[in-house]
Amino acid sequence: MILSVSRRTDIPTFYAEWFMERLRQKYVLVRNPFNIHSISRIPLSPENVDAIVFWTKNSKPIHRYLDEIDELGYKYYFQYTITPYKKDLEEKVQDKKEIVETFKKLSEKIGSEKVVLRYDPVIITSSYSIEYHIKAFEKLCRHLKGYTHKVIISFIDYYNNTYKNIKSHNVYNISHIDMEIIAENFSSIAKDNGLIIESCAEQIDLGRFGINHGKCIDDELIEKITGYKLSVGRDNQRNACGCIKCIDIGEYNTCMHKCLYCYANINKDTAFKNYKLHDKNSPLLIGHVDEIKDKITDRNIKDTKSYKKEAKFEPVKKSL
Repeated sequence: MILSVSRRTDIPTFYAEWFMERLRQKYVLVRNPFNIHSISRIPLSPENVDAIVFWTKNSKPIHRYLDEIDELGYKYYFQYTITPYKKDLEEKVQDKKEIVETFKKLSEKIGSEKVVLRYDPVIITSSYSIEYHIKAFEKLCRHLKGYTHKVIISFIDYYNNTYKNIKSHNVYNISHIDMEIIAENFSSIAKDNGLIIESCAEQIDLGRFGINHGKCIDDELIEKITGYKLSVGRDNQRNACGCIKCIDIGEYNTCMHKCLYCYANINKDTAFKNYKLHDKNSPLLIGHVDEIKDKITDRNIKDTKSYKKEAKFEPVKKSL
């Protein structure tokens, strides 16, 4: 099983203590996002969990637990998002200079291949032009040269809640020509800084610019980290998504970064109300089990077993 922690919220930033307790207890309860009273019990034994994929904009709160996670026998890597936006779009995201320094410290601790940079999503507005993004991307890659091997990019998708939250900021529709201009420049910058560049769940083919379709839940990277081959199929995310199957343990409407473009939050007020219901000792991320309304079932064993196929090579070490 690959554990996604989490596409739905930033667990390393806001819920690190809770997550660590779930690893110690070796199970977690996860609500079905389409039926909140349907709860799955997910086993979290290191024998079941091939790898953990952390998604974050600030890994600092979970750093103090990394040694314990290692000692417990879990393997992991980070999808680490750093964007060029200011407080108008990201009200509570930490200062970017501090985030960059935290990224470097994480890379030094666990290895540069285990920290994947995300420049995600690209948004064009009257304040954030194509030229602005090119300059910001070049600066970011230059600062993080040697601290990561890969950068993943994507362009904003306007879900109903996303567009409603961001429409007052003079957002532009990004055309294919815009994407190609950005791709050509980003590709050149990434190459100059020794980075592989991939796209995330984008229909457009940017291969001629050296940007292939990526897979954020990446079986090849996980095989390097674990030292064994996986037998696992693709996930059921969007059509252009190349990710392998995983189980996500987050909940929507619980992230406190307050990014207006976020697809996982309806609005910041709803997220704040849910956050106030968090109990670090609960097996659920938000709230507690209602003994009358909630129904808990064990997740199907085929979804929670190890995908290990065969030992093949030595696992990735700290420095790569």
